[in-house]
Amino acid sequence: MEVQAITKNVRMSAQKMREVVRQIQGLPALEAQAVLAVVPRKSARVVAKTLKSAIANAENNNGAKAETLRVKEAVAGQATSIKRFIPKARGSAGPIIKRSCHVKIIVSDE
Repeated sequence: MEVQAITKNVRMSAQKMREVVRQIQGLPALEAQAVLAVVPRKSARVVAKTLKSAIANAENNNGAKAETLRVKEAVAGQATSIKRFIPKARGSAGPIIKRSCHVKIIVSDE
C-alpha cells in the first residue's frame, strides 16, 4: 500500500528543496521525522509538514501504523516561476526569477 502527500507552490527553489528531500529517501517514516527536526533549514520545515501529512493520510485512510511506514519516494519538482525586473545601470533592466516548487512524498508499509 502506497500513500502520498503533495505540497504545491512552495516559494523556494526546487534545488534547495532537493538537498533536504534526498536525506530522508528510503528511511523509516519516524526516523525521517527525527532527521528533519534537527536540520536547520527552511526547506526542512516544509518537508516535515508534508511527511507528517503523508503519515496521517496512511493512518486515517488506510489504517496503517506509523511504525511500519517507510519513505519510498521523496521528490521536489519545479513549479511556476514569477518573473520580475529590477532597474540596472544606464536605463536597462535585469530579470529576477522567483522560483517555486512542489514537494511529493510517498510512504509505503513494505
